[in-house]
Amino acid sequence: MDLHIQAIAKRYATVAALDSVDLDVASGELVALLGPSGSGKTTLLRVIAGLLQPDSGRLLFGDQDATRLSLRERNVGFVFQHYALFKHMSVAENIAFGLRSRPRARRPDKATIAQRVQELLNLIQLPELGARYPEQLSGGQKQRVALARALAIDPTVLLLDEPFGALDAKVRIELRRWLRRLHDQTGQTTLFVTHDQEEALELADRVVVLKDGRIEQVGTPDEIYSAPASAYVFDFIGRANVIEGQTEGGQLSVNGHALRLPVDSHSRSRARLYVRPHDMALVADGEGLPARVLSAHRLAERITLELLVEGQVRPLELDLVATPDAVTPAPGSTVHVRPLRYRVYSD
Repeated sequence: MDLHIQAIAKRYATVAALDSVDLDVASGELVALLGPSGSGKTTLLRVIAGLLQPDSGRLLFGDQDATRLSLRERNVGFVFQHYALFKHMSVAENIAFGLRSRPRARRPDKATIAQRVQELLNLIQLPELGARYPEQLSGGQKQRVALARALAIDPTVLLLDEPFGALDAKVRIELRRWLRRLHDQTGQTTLFVTHDQEEALELADRVVVLKDGRIEQVGTPDEIYSAPASAYVFDFIGRANVIEGQTEGGQLSVNGHALRLPVDSHSRSRARLYVRPHDMALVADGEGLPARVLSAHRLAERITLELLVEGQVRPLELDLVATPDAVTPAPGSTVHVRPLRYRVYSD
């Protein structure tokens, strides 16, 4: 089912939770809504579900205008962060709940419901646990059951609100990879909300980055990470260094040091250079910015230097490969650094 969000707006008093949001989701896509708290991602998900009515704009499921349809009429599947399973019902009864709650005219018979429940138990790889109750399950198993319950009604759209937020790190990684495989099996149009950038980049076909109720960028994970459309997206996605400087004559200078880095602007203006820690290199004196080593941290095969460049507000990070013969600069020493791949945004 295609989903079309057209100029959707939602305000709370003087705050614009959603500010004329436009988004098209193709049938079978897995799309992540990514942003910090207050960016509008959960509000958008709840508008799509029918849990909130927008102040203006339209929502279409395929060619059908669903803007004023109720939650039941929209037939969406919704999965919450904290499972929301019925404790007094078995796993099988939880999965069957949506089907058994349908009006009599649309309700499948008992045999059909039982068959559908078993199909879903097999799909979520818990075929023998139908008779158990939620308190007898692990967190990861509970979330699989919650997904099966949402899928049981054959939803037009599957909506997931921070689905892995209540799980520990190891289970979260395992479950999101399982969800990706499940999505590839079912082809279900899916939107999920997350503030975890790694989760969004690993799991989604496309990522929607939101800020203050507006969409900053929509793109594939590679596009979002490698070609951020704004300084905000660059700083929000992944680890980023920010170097304040000036552009002049198509080059960037920092504290009087001409880096001879090509930039788009030929006019004299303040600018910020954004660069990933692994996209910086140690160079010879005179070829980069002088920096004082504040600390060096090793994690597995990576050494991260924390560096202080004169006149910069934030320390910089530089990643080195920890080879057996690598010499790590000592804290207090001076090194010279140069960005290799970067983006410059003018003020």
